[in-house]
Formats: sequence, structure tokens, C-alpha cells
Amino acid sequence: MASIASRVAAGSFLTLHYRLAGPAGDIINTFSGKPATLTLGSGELSPAVEQRLIGMEEGAHATFEIPPGEAFGERNPEMVQWVARSLLNQMGDPDEEYRVGDVVQFPTPDGLGSYAGAVRQVGQGGAGASGDAVLFDFNHPLAGQPVTFEVRVIGVL
Repeated sequence: MASIASRVAAGSFLTLHYRLAGPAGDIINTFSGKPATLTLGSGELSPAVEQRLIGMEEGAHATFEIPPGEAFGERNPEMVQWVARSLLNQMGDPDEEYRVGDVVQFPTPDGLGSYAGAVRQVGQGGAGASGDAVLFDFNHPLAGQPVTFEVRVIGVL
């Protein structure tokens, strides 16, 4: 009796290799290292990316071109904000040196999760910021950009 390959469905537990890239290159690529494990629908991948996995068979390898803004939303200028150095000192290491391009994890208000901000500028804050501040971009790095999503499904449970 021939076995039937498992297909990806909502709620599937997956082991896979994947690569997410924008016009400037890869943001994440697991193909050269350890595969990722995740549960579909848990928020680890964007809904637009997860939707492309539905129905894929174990062992399948595919590349998808996702239109600008669909995978991670449009860029939101309100998500680029100055954060006072005094607040950063309270949340982390007071001696931390911030450099343009650094990605910093911030705790969510409930303390149960985190979100990332990329450093865009270090120096005097904008309107209302007193003293030293750091300009963070809390948009996803691929927001508003076309995305290449490559995936190889290794296992489906």
C-alpha cells in the first residue's frame, strides 16, 4: 500500500527550510543551517506567507513572489519613533551602544512577548524628545516591499 504524503493544513506542525528576501536580499534563510519548526496559524509567519504553504506536500520545494505590501503590510510612518535614552536605559543596559542598522528587541507592555525596532538614527531626538534619543523603525524590514518566499517542506504533523 503506497503511503500518501502529508499536506500542509491550518494548524499543521511543520519542519521546513525557508527564505524570506526583499529587494536588498535575504532577511532570513534557514537553508544553510538548521530547519525551522513552527505551527501554522501561531503568528510566526505572516498570514500571506502561511496561505502559500496550505496544500503543499511533505518534500515539496517552491518559490513564491509576493507583491509589495501583501506579506508584511505597507510601511507606516507612525512606526518610526524617537525613544529617549533614559527609557532605553530603564529597559536594558545603560551602557548599550546603539548603531544604525542594529535591531533591538523591546518587551510588549504585558511583558509576555517582544517586538523589534531597527535603529535608523542616533542623536538628538525629534520634537518633544529631550537630550539623547535613538530613532527606531518598528516596521517589519520587508513592509511595503515585494517579497520572495522560498520554502522546502520537510515534515508535516
